[in-house]
Amino acid sequence: MKHGYNKVYCFLLIASLFLTTLTAVPSAADVPKITAEELMAKLGSPDLIIIDVRIERDWKSSPLKVKGAAWEDFLDVDTWAQKYPKDKTIVLYCD
Repeated sequence: MKHGYNKVYCFLLIASLFLTTLTAVPSAADVPKITAEELMAKLGSPDLIIIDVRIERDWKSSPLKVKGAAWEDFLDVDTWAQKYPKDKTIVLYCD
């Protein structure tokens, strides 16, 4: 009978972890927006990080790039998100 309790406990633990991660993800409405004019005013600031998240082929083929922006693959956000300091203004753009 102990084996059955372990399965139930494991299931409840996994379910609670899953639900916790769902509630921790902000919705699009919670993410602050910045206008092009506001961004232009902040360019050159050491407190600003700009990340281009366009598809790689679009980024490579585009003659239009924001000076100083880093390119990151939006599909690998879990891999690169931790390398940027949380006390900076981070702007992601894709168009």
